[in-house]
Amino acid sequence: MEELVKIRRIKKIYNPGENEVHALDGVDLTINKGEMVAIIGHSGSGKSTLMNMIGCLDVPTSGEYYLHGKSVLNLSENELSDIRNQEIGFIFQGFNLVSNLDAIGNVELPLIYRGVEKKKRRKLALQALEMVGLAERRKHKPSEMSGGQQQRVAIARAIAARPPIILADEPTGNLDSKSTKEIMDILVGLYREGRTVIIITHDDDIAEKARRVVRITDGKIDADYINESVI
Repeated sequence: MEELVKIRRIKKIYNPGENEVHALDGVDLTINKGEMVAIIGHSGSGKSTLMNMIGCLDVPTSGEYYLHGKSVLNLSENELSDIRNQEIGFIFQGFNLVSNLDAIGNVELPLIYRGVEKKKRRKLALQALEMVGLAERRKHKPSEMSGGQQQRVAIARAIAARPPIILADEPTGNLDSKSTKEIMDILVGLYREGRTVIIITHDDDIAEKARRVVRITDGKIDADYINESVI
């Protein structure tokens, strides 16, 4: 399989010195193209720090990180911003929708940053909303939608430009059980279409929906296994 994410001996130390915290302590992780991986851990385990490394939202204290075989550690902030924009579709627990834009406007926003021309981005945005079952709500603003619907808009926004990686941080954390199932069904569906889906979670039930589960404790990976119940 093609290696997409390759992390070697990554450390992240906050407050170097007397009160230093080793958020990541020599992590090795490879994620191949087309995998669905859940990274699970309790609060303070290092899972959010690892997500920030994978998503190029932060840089490690030491170690190596390769994306598509290219080291990203010595890139400028502008180059890292380009990676975040071109390579990664982010889904956050808090939705992060723009309140005065309707659903299709929110989905189009990252396409504008990518320089996609108006007619094409409208088509891509509508296709993405259709994939999450919200095409008929495309003119509704976030305040006119439920939490589950807002998260589906956020997923549509993340997938519209077909980035190589979908990175979801606690994507069901603010949702009821019905909406949680809908969101996980969408993410599993994206994986089955061949997308690379990485989910950060503290919830065992969510993690078990993924094909592969990586468990992190005290900044170290202490389990990494294939969930045979997910095809």
